[in-house]
Amino acid sequence: MQTLTDSTTQQLLKRFEQIRTQTETICAPLEPEDTVVQPMVDVSPPKWHMAHTTWFFEQFVLLPHLKGYKVFHPSYSFLFNSYYNSVGNRVQRAERSTLTRPPLRDVYTYRKHVNEHLKQLLQTANEATIVELMPVLELGLQHEQQHQELLITDIKYILSTNPLLPAYQKQQGTADNITAIPEATFLDIPGGVYTIGYQGNDFCFDNELGVHDVLLSDFQVMNRLVTNGEYLNFVQDGGYRDFRFWLDEGLALVRSTELKSPLYWMEQDGEWLHYTMQGLKKIDLNQPVTHISFYEAQAYANWAGKRLLTEFEWEAASQVYPPSNGNFQESGRLEPDAADSSTGMQQLYGDTWEWTYSAYHPYPGFSTAPGALGEYNGKFMINQMVLRGGSCATPQSHIRTTYRNFFHPDKRWQYTGIRLAQ
Repeated sequence: MQTLTDSTTQQLLKRFEQIRTQTETICAPLEPEDTVVQPMVDVSPPKWHMAHTTWFFEQFVLLPHLKGYKVFHPSYSFLFNSYYNSVGNRVQRAERSTLTRPPLRDVYTYRKHVNEHLKQLLQTANEATIVELMPVLELGLQHEQQHQELLITDIKYILSTNPLLPAYQKQQGTADNITAIPEATFLDIPGGVYTIGYQGNDFCFDNELGVHDVLLSDFQVMNRLVTNGEYLNFVQDGGYRDFRFWLDEGLALVRSTELKSPLYWMEQDGEWLHYTMQGLKKIDLNQPVTHISFYEAQAYANWAGKRLLTEFEWEAASQVYPPSNGNFQESGRLEPDAADSSTGMQQLYGDTWEWTYSAYHPYPGFSTAPGALGEYNGKFMINQMVLRGGSCATPQSHIRTTYRNFFHPDKRWQYTGIRLAQ
């Protein structure tokens, strides 16, 4: 049996407090009115995120493990359950903007209530109980970090739909501060057998398990992410109008929605601007292009005469060139940085998630956990594509080289970008 020390429990408490506080720090610049807006079904109101992550701890940690615990409000499970059919009925995703009640102040009170009771549980439970609840508690912390990233991307989309285009935070430099970036080159990855999947002893999601070997041929990977300037060449060359570069579904999306550029881009008086977390800014041509769909990433790769990596190639590249740092949520910039002038592999971690040409399928031997938590990943393994590497909105302690993010191929509101292969 795993043994715990007082310092281990204190470290767990400190981490719990830090992650819970960070969620509220992300929401602090918002007005109360901002927290109930849902401009599209993929975006959830910030107030809902704060309540849902709290409900997760109440439902899966406190109720099973804290004797005598009573739920904060009998309706909150119905209001703030996301997709756990095992738990019961819930407000449907598209209707979360109807939750003008409970008021925001009640959600903060709810968070405080659950925080205090969870601290009580950790401070009073015996060692056996803490060992038993630690996997679920860790899942809850990782789950909240996922929602911190979603909060940032949802807030950006919410504010971008406001006619005033308000900034979430103050300007941090201007697009005129252009620095040299490395020329796009391709680095060799030798073919062979690579072991894929999580092999450590710390936390990972169940979709990273099922360690297995894959055989890859020699390939080359671009040393950095595709930039705004490089993508602008595709736009100005008529890339959105040329059917030759597009998958049929992607072309249908372009034509039905009249796509002409990445999300948040706009052309005014012959100049390209984009909405950022610092408001409307001139596009920095050296920053990585972001907020594009898989279809756009794949079309750009075709136009450039290259291709996208598979997720196995991405993981192999990360083994040959292990990433050590990157532009994550902790930087506070909340927009991707340009690559620096150094040589070698850059931007494998952070800045933008990288679309791969791999469908989100289970690894060999994958199995779902029993009960409600078995609904966390497995039931979504259909019609989605895998992304790797994290973004400028991802908490740094949340990412691993084996981390598998996934979205439907038409989604653009996340920080998603392109790395080419050949």
